[in-house]
Amino acid sequence: AIDWKAVNEELQKSCRYVIKNQTTGDRLKIRVVTMNAGGRSPPVTLPEPVLVKEVADRPKVRLPRFLRQRYVANVGDKINLTIPFTGKPKPVVSWTKNGEALDKKRVNIRSTDRDSILFIRSSEREDSGAYEMCVKVEDFEDKAVLILQIVELPGPPASVKIVDTWGFNVALEWTPPSDNGNTEITGYTVQKADKKTGDWFTVLDHYHRLNATISDLIMGNTYKFRVFSENKCGMSEEATVTKEEAKIVKTGIEYRPPEYKEHDFSEAPKFTTPMTDRSTTVGYSTKLLCSVRGSPKPKVQWMKNQMIIGDDPKFRQICVQGICSLEIRKPSTFDGGVYTCKAMNDHGEAIITCKLEVKQPVVADAEKK
Repeated sequence: AIDWKAVNEELQKSCRYVIKNQTTGDRLKIRVVTMNAGGRSPPVTLPEPVLVKEVADRPKVRLPRFLRQRYVANVGDKINLTIPFTGKPKPVVSWTKNGEALDKKRVNIRSTDRDSILFIRSSEREDSGAYEMCVKVEDFEDKAVLILQIVELPGPPASVKIVDTWGFNVALEWTPPSDNGNTEITGYTVQKADKKTGDWFTVLDHYHRLNATISDLIMGNTYKFRVFSENKCGMSEEATVTKEEAKIVKTGIEYRPPEYKEHDFSEAPKFTTPMTDRSTTVGYSTKLLCSVRGSPKPKVQWMKNQMIIGDDPKFRQICVQGICSLEIRKPSTFDGGVYTCKAMNDHGEAIITCKLEVKQPVVADAEKK
């Protein structure tokens, strides 16, 4: 016969009772009896004896602080995350990703009695997701979720187009990339190239909107534009270039001079410097010079002793920008006299004169004999 023994001295109103100070390893049979004024009920016995063992230390996942937000890594990075836990006896550890079993080819899990290590040799975007770790001791369990986000450079904008050109300005519009690299787009870089040189220059960077006006372009040049996308990994390797070109033309900025009456600059000829008398020696060419102004440009006529010189080859007449010269080539004594320069236009005429003396060369006394 089994020797049943009451463990509680007082009657117990609660439906819960802790049996203390038992010896580890014993197997206890347990039964419960109900009492009322009418006496005792028949006992109800647990079907199996209970093994006395250490009170289970409830399992707890100790997720490190840096894993409580999402954990972001670049494509190709090695992932090596250690998650400690507590619990006695040694908890059973299990992992799932997005609620399903892990792909053993991609993710390695190593667990000790204190922690579990999640290891990915070279991460890919497909490794992103919610990883749930569960530790279990008997009927107790604890779970923690860590979110992996594997990111890479974005693709270029899906399209870029020139929507307007006016004056020295071009309006551009573009659309976000079809591939953001698995993380939000942080901005765009816009560049211009003049068709003549083909060199690209950045006009906007870390720019947030999907449209922009590019100003200060150069008249007469033809431009193309391209746009890169940026996310936290950096700038897209490719850019999207506008199919169209923008030519900066002269229209719309023509200069219209103010309307005013033309000032009448016409005037009669006037000599602005006197013509000085000259003397020269037979055989030595000489030049007579004077300056004249007038509008319209005066016609100039040279005279010697009041006779028009005309096309005599002995004389060379030049008039440039109001400076008039008469060259007398290798003069003889007969070329001396009074020279006159006459300037004429529709508004009048002017005259200036000078004397030219042509001397015989001085002969040394020895030559005279």
